[in-house]
Amino acid sequence: MSDVSVIGRGITTFGKKDETIKSMLVEASRKAILEAGKPKVDAVFVGNFTAGQLANQEILGSILTNELGLGNVPSVKMEGACASGGLAFRHAYQLVKAGEYDTILVAGAEKMTNQDTETVTHAINNAMDRETNEQVSGLTFPGFFGVVANRYMHEFGAEKKHLAMVALKNRNYARFNPIAQFRKNTTLEEIMNARPVTDPLGLFDCSPISDGAAAVVIQRGKNGVQILSSGQASGTPVMQEVDNMMHIAATNESANKAYEAAGLGPKDIDVIELHDCFSMTEIIAIEELGFFDKGKGWEAVEKGLTKHGGMVPVNTSGGLLSKGHPIGATGIAQIIQIVDQLNQRACNQVEHANIGLSQNLGGTGAYSVVHIFGKKGA
Repeated sequence: MSDVSVIGRGITTFGKKDETIKSMLVEASRKAILEAGKPKVDAVFVGNFTAGQLANQEILGSILTNELGLGNVPSVKMEGACASGGLAFRHAYQLVKAGEYDTILVAGAEKMTNQDTETVTHAINNAMDRETNEQVSGLTFPGFFGVVANRYMHEFGAEKKHLAMVALKNRNYARFNPIAQFRKNTTLEEIMNARPVTDPLGLFDCSPISDGAAAVVIQRGKNGVQILSSGQASGTPVMQEVDNMMHIAATNESANKAYEAAGLGPKDIDVIELHDCFSMTEIIAIEELGFFDKGKGWEAVEKGLTKHGGMVPVNTSGGLLSKGHPIGATGIAQIIQIVDQLNQRACNQVEHANIGLSQNLGGTGAYSVVHIFGKKGA
């Protein structure tokens, strides 16, 4: 099995954009290919969730391959809800590692802001099992994670202010990220008093509707940031089947697989990008990934252990909450922030960052994929 590295990256700004999903994919991909030194690309993988519904465009793999002039190389679009980008990256990595291809372009994108909120919410809700009474009763993703937050606070003594601390930390990081959707300064009080979405989650506790694209080039060898391992797991998409509302099994299992494959553990990780679709999700994730004991994540946030100067900086890009969440691009954008950290060129650079981890979640825990990276030459 071969060593595999990330040798090029490209990303657009995130937010409300006039560009089409095609043009955003092309922009990010061209940047990645140019940075990689314009290698011969053997295959193209694209992560996307809602292009058919919201952008009226499918076959993104073929479209991107054609627009870039890559000839008849294999291409595919992969869907895994919010984990679409991470899953596309994982499958590309496995094929290069197995020797099927030498070089693969992996891109992700979403065009969402051209539709009204109701239409976008309906499209996103397709990441739930629509043949259940939960769909009929009107359960949404904010509703699900609002239930998780309420139960977590009841069980462990956390408060709404701890959710706000997560949102504030990520906004403070996003202020220095040039591609972030939200860079305006805010305060804990503003976050806590913001318009409610679903108790106890307010506007700042929920990731926004976003447009954007991201791309990386991966290649056999050790010529860039090394991909040390990849782990994937699935979980139930039905809330009433969840045994423990404070446990996202897919996150925990995918992390354990990635740690085992890399021969590393949480104490070896220097910087993390994880899936904070809601502020509560970040607290759950830092526990499931093994950085803090169950029920102690909120205390870690309160003590500042998840930012610079703490135990391990989390979401130095600003996370989904403030960097933005163009669904198909998210998993790739997380990887780009880790790659930039390990290349010592990131916004909010972490000193002596040698090992990084990205975690991309799909649905309410239907999918999770974790990747671990090491700096070039490590």
